[in-house]
Amino acid sequence: MNMHANEINSTAQSTTAPSLSVETGLTRKTLPTPAELRGRYPLSHELTDRIAHHRREVSRILNGEDSRLLVVVGPCSLHDDAAALDYGRRLAEVARAHADTMLIVMRAYVEKPRTTVGWKGMVYDPDHTGTGDLAEGLRRSRHLLLRLAELGLPLATEALNPLVMRYLEDLISWTAIGARTAESQPHRELVSDLAMPVGIKNATDGSVDAAVNGMQAASQPHESIGIDDNGQVAALSTAGNPDTHLVLRGGRGITNYDTESVRMAQHRLREKGVNTRVMIDCSHDNARKQHQMQSVIAGEILEQRQAGNAGIVGLMLESFITEGRQDMSDEAAYGVSITDPCLGWDETVRLLQLLHNGLGSIPSRGKDMAMVADLVAS
Repeated sequence: MNMHANEINSTAQSTTAPSLSVETGLTRKTLPTPAELRGRYPLSHELTDRIAHHRREVSRILNGEDSRLLVVVGPCSLHDDAAALDYGRRLAEVARAHADTMLIVMRAYVEKPRTTVGWKGMVYDPDHTGTGDLAEGLRRSRHLLLRLAELGLPLATEALNPLVMRYLEDLISWTAIGARTAESQPHRELVSDLAMPVGIKNATDGSVDAAVNGMQAASQPHESIGIDDNGQVAALSTAGNPDTHLVLRGGRGITNYDTESVRMAQHRLREKGVNTRVMIDCSHDNARKQHQMQSVIAGEILEQRQAGNAGIVGLMLESFITEGRQDMSDEAAYGVSITDPCLGWDETVRLLQLLHNGLGSIPSRGKDMAMVADLVAS
């Protein structure tokens, strides 16, 4: 019996428990805190007030108190500081010319969701080398967004990593939650905490329920885990965001910008008791990955507005200096997207002028537009 016990003890001593850690070659680098980066690239009091004003303008459009069309337009992603600023200067001039019919907001996306792998945006890989440098990416992203905001343009971005938004949110006037993250609880908690309007896209299969549920969730207070301005992990108490809305972007094999699809989406929003006003993404699955289709879709949206659906309050366009897209290389052309293909500048100007002329023919009804939107959605 004692020998058996000794054998057991010997076996136990010679057998080591399996290790739960896996050697991956992981390295950790300390990043600047949000407060440090804001201190390096601060907003002036004037710019802070201007961004707050832009947010109020967007909110008024979403609530039917402003009859203008909200147009979010710009590159699929920002990858070249000089080209982004060149585009921004051009867009700021056009925005001023059309300010009575449209509130033009520049796409300023520094993070990109990937279906599998690929360039994830300026934040993660600012030099497009694939090696990644988050500290430099965060620095360059904030600096570029600050310079764009100083042009007088409202800026839009997609909230992909909730931690990244802590570094950039004070520069942004409108935020998107993408189709892949519409069901994500951390993103709903983030939206609940953002002091700006947020559009939530329908899911990649085209269904709107995830986005509608996200709107409901984000309107409520939440307790969540995040970081504070000093980079400390903290318990965050959010207040709830009253300014969320649905973005229709199509789905796998389907579009949802037509009159019936919009009506059905607005009916679903009404059933759930949330904002029935919608924005339509003219790119992505609505355009069936054909960037030239954006102009056609924008024209159809204008026709729906002219027919009385004031509940369509905005649209999104992917546009850059030169049409199309390219792979990143040492010989990359100036002003061409390295992610999704975009409309070129000349077509963008033509399209915005078309929208301006068409919207100018619609009598402005101010708050009466909200009544029209409710009737269409019912």
